[in-house]
Amino acid sequence: MSDERDEGGVGDDAGGTGAARRMSAWMILAVVAAALLVCCCSAAVGLLISWSAGLFHAPT
Repeated sequence: MSDERDEGGVGDDAGGTGAARRMSAWMILAVVAAALLVCCCSAAVGLLISWSAGLFHAPT
């Protein structure tokens, strides 16, 4: 009977902690995805501005 109590206690604690960890993991993934999106978009805008300024054109 003591084994059943120990397993039940561990399962309950692990379930609560696991749910909290899953939420934070999703939050971290969302922040990383947002950061990558911002970086890629800013790089694209920078390349577009450089191209329009003529920095990639062959010198004549």
